[in-house]
Amino acid sequence: MRISTLMSYSGGFKEAVAEIKALEKAGLDVVWVPEAYSFDAPTAMGYLAAETERVIIASGILPIYTRTPSLLAMTAAGLDYLSDGRAMLGLGASGPQVIEGFHGVPYNAPVARTREVIEICRKVWKREKVQHLGKHYQIPLPQNEGTGLGKPLKLINHPVKDDIPIAIASLGPTSVAATAELADAWLPAFYTPEAARAVWGESLDQGNAKRDGDRAPLDIFAGGSVAIGDGMEELRERARPGAALYIGGMGARSKNFYNDIFAKSGYVDEAKIIQDLYLAGDKKAAEEAIPADYLAKSSLIGPESFVKERLYALRESGVTSLNVSFAGQSAEERVAQCEKLRNLVDSM
Repeated sequence: MRISTLMSYSGGFKEAVAEIKALEKAGLDVVWVPEAYSFDAPTAMGYLAAETERVIIASGILPIYTRTPSLLAMTAAGLDYLSDGRAMLGLGASGPQVIEGFHGVPYNAPVARTREVIEICRKVWKREKVQHLGKHYQIPLPQNEGTGLGKPLKLINHPVKDDIPIAIASLGPTSVAATAELADAWLPAFYTPEAARAVWGESLDQGNAKRDGDRAPLDIFAGGSVAIGDGMEELRERARPGAALYIGGMGARSKNFYNDIFAKSGYVDEAKIIQDLYLAGDKKAAEEAIPADYLAKSSLIGPESFVKERLYALRESGVTSLNVSFAGQSAEERVAQCEKLRNLVDSM
């Protein structure tokens, strides 16, 4: 299993890169660089390419609405060149709050748009002349639109790889099925090994049935927070505010994918209670309603024997790569946790 983590630069951009360099030496394999409505991801990814030697540098995630498909492909190809072939293009739809509220772009047809974006990106990387007549993207622009002077073009440079891995962050049944069909990697949310089949099994089966046989199997990234050692269990409690926010307050009452996943994971009653409490303004009570059982199953926090048991459960459920966050008050403590996890994974 490869080990990945999300780079956080809330404490300083250059400090975050320095920590990734230390994590790389401790055994980190992949770093996800976020982009919501903070600094852009590609700037940080280029900086990481210059400062690291081995880690895969992945956007985590670039929203498909904020750039043209061709620019997404160019960005990934440029990063792949700078990093000597260490790029991964992580894509996602984000949500209307960000896309319409911050970018001023209509949020529509996320699955269909993602499908077209992937097709266009793969044409660019193969240096084909890009011609695409889709429902949402037409390249070149039709003669009756614009100036009529557009013509098919191909990428000038030769990328290191002509098939850069594409990772998709998807939640809903239709989008997960499309991910299994088209993508190279998948980042699920609220993943627990025990419930994975019930929540996503049908969608994954549908997508895999249509998957190109020449593509490698889908790389599934999941894991949770990491704190390996005796007496660490209380650190699981730190997940309560974030879990309550997503389960209770992310989206409308009638359309909250996180709440749906939580309910399908075996917490039907708890999902409703948490949402009711959160939307009523009682966030503390919503946090307290998160089951301790869920906090344990969705983390890698506890004695070495517990963490190893959870690693086996993740692997048996289909997880091929870990996506984790390291607990610790300092970079040194987080790096130490990475080393512990690396040793456990290598011993399996």
